[in-house]
Amino acid sequence: MQRAKVNGTELAYVDAGPREGVPIVFSHSLFFDHTMFDTLAEKFTADGYRVVAYDHRGQGESAPAPREELAVDVLAEDAAALIEHLDLAPCHVVGNSLGGFVALRLAARRPELLRTAAALGSSAEEEYKLAEFAPLVDHLTEHGTADVVDTVMYIMFGDSSLAQESSMTSTWRAAIARLEPRIGDAAHGVIHRGRIVEELAGCRVPVLAVAGSEDHAYPPPISSVNIADAAGGRHVTVDAAGHSVALEQPEAVAEHLEKHFATAERS
Repeated sequence: MQRAKVNGTELAYVDAGPREGVPIVFSHSLFFDHTMFDTLAEKFTADGYRVVAYDHRGQGESAPAPREELAVDVLAEDAAALIEHLDLAPCHVVGNSLGGFVALRLAARRPELLRTAAALGSSAEEEYKLAEFAPLVDHLTEHGTADVVDTVMYIMFGDSSLAQESSMTSTWRAAIARLEPRIGDAAHGVIHRGRIVEELAGCRVPVLAVAGSEDHAYPPPISSVNIADAAGGRHVTVDAAGHSVALEQPEAVAEHLEKHFATAERS
């Protein structure tokens, strides 16, 4: 991985595809890292796009950070700084869950950096399950994920994916189970985020909301209609997918993203 010193931190990222290709920036979910987009990255680099996928500060291979630096607004500033550092603007930004929070903030606050934004399994609202998730975050902060991995997997994947027990889910179950207590600080920033609905009014960036039909965290309409209505964008729902729709149904997601990217080329 390459590393960039931006916005007072150091972000780890991969940069693939032709330098002259239209850039896509992939922003990952809580509990995951940039590799959750490997299948999509391979597809879009083969199609001639330049693909950058990075790890958020405090997660993956990026620099650790204290809790007070892990607010979603700070992570959005990190993404903007990385885009500017790599001279990627204007680019497509695609985020799953936490990454979707980042994508929506960029669309509202830094539209000059974006061609389009796509929020997958995400939300434009404050955390509606705060009372349910707060005790889990406290546990993560004290103990990490090992003894609550089943709970995290239920939040992050749909029933179809969990029932299949595929190599994809088994790989991520093992990775999630190894996460150390610092993941609790990142989770705290996620569940205590503010809403972005009002800021998205009059958004100039084409926004696509992609929901999983089996999302246990942000089910439609939270992850679909509500985002699209706030941003004046579009929404689609992918069958047999939960919260990690980019991982669970990458082929369907790629098809929707291709159509979404084309809207920017026609505008």
